[in-house]
Amino acid sequence: MKLCVLALDGAFDTGITALLDTFATANELALLQGAASQPFDVRLVGVRRRIRTAMGFSTTVEPASALGRPDWVVVPALNAKQPASLVEALGRRDVCEAKDHLRAWHAEGIGIAAACIGTFLLADAGLLDHGEATTTWSLAPLFRQRYPAVKLDDSRMVITSRGVVTAGAMMGHLDLALWLVRQASPELAARVARLMLVDSRSSQAQYIIPDFVAHADPLIARFERWSREHLAQGFSLQASADALHVHPRTLQRRMEAVLGKSPLAFFQDLRIEHAKQLVSSGGDLDGIAQEVGYADASTLRNLLRRKLGRGVRELRAEMMR
Repeated sequence: MKLCVLALDGAFDTGITALLDTFATANELALLQGAASQPFDVRLVGVRRRIRTAMGFSTTVEPASALGRPDWVVVPALNAKQPASLVEALGRRDVCEAKDHLRAWHAEGIGIAAACIGTFLLADAGLLDHGEATTTWSLAPLFRQRYPAVKLDDSRMVITSRGVVTAGAMMGHLDLALWLVRQASPELAARVARLMLVDSRSSQAQYIIPDFVAHADPLIARFERWSREHLAQGFSLQASADALHVHPRTLQRRMEAVLGKSPLAFFQDLRIEHAKQLVSSGGDLDGIAQEVGYADASTLRNLLRRKLGRGVRELRAEMMR
């Protein structure tokens, strides 16, 4: 499989190395298992002859314009973690040239993949329109506002749609690399994951910090503060809208547009987040259930298991590590 990693100035160093190290590890393991040749031919390419990463390392790359036909082109993240800096980066000349190459490769039927903020390049190039995608959860509000034609599910770790693959936040580069290795050999991918100590994780939902994404919009930030003050009382759309001096439909529409979920769903996320913190610190389950507005400890146990994939014992064990 011929893979090209498209690297640009200001690229996220960990993203590039996670991709390259995973493919190199897969090649080494394949040879140890008796393969006649390395299964992955990996090239680092760019729109300039040299790039400087976000950490200041400079390296030579192969020119994308002279590239033979690869099986996949993989786009690592730019190191632009704030909306303003990301929007500025997307307008850079070299980034626009990269988007032109991505459109041309996609039109030729070449597989396109990206992780974390790299997904914004694909969306900006129009490659994700009318399809499904994921991205880094921290910038999901910006993604939804900027690309309304894309069906975004930021809870998922890896999504394939219409010949394009997207992966979630920062360390999603590992998940994306393993997905690509799995296309060549599921057994090899499993061995690489075990050697690199990469756990199976189909969702990034458990990593999302609700109040972080809430601050993407002033109205949602106010709703988040109101919700935290009313976790024990339960949710009322009308009461929350009245407290915020907006119509319920306005609050509903804003939540869907920015966070991709209803006010009730976000309220429940806050309940689960607070309950997780209290459970991890060793509090009494009946008291915690009452504090976050659930009927009893049994209901709380079931919800934690369903939402987080872990029970009370696992959460408390994690806190002790």
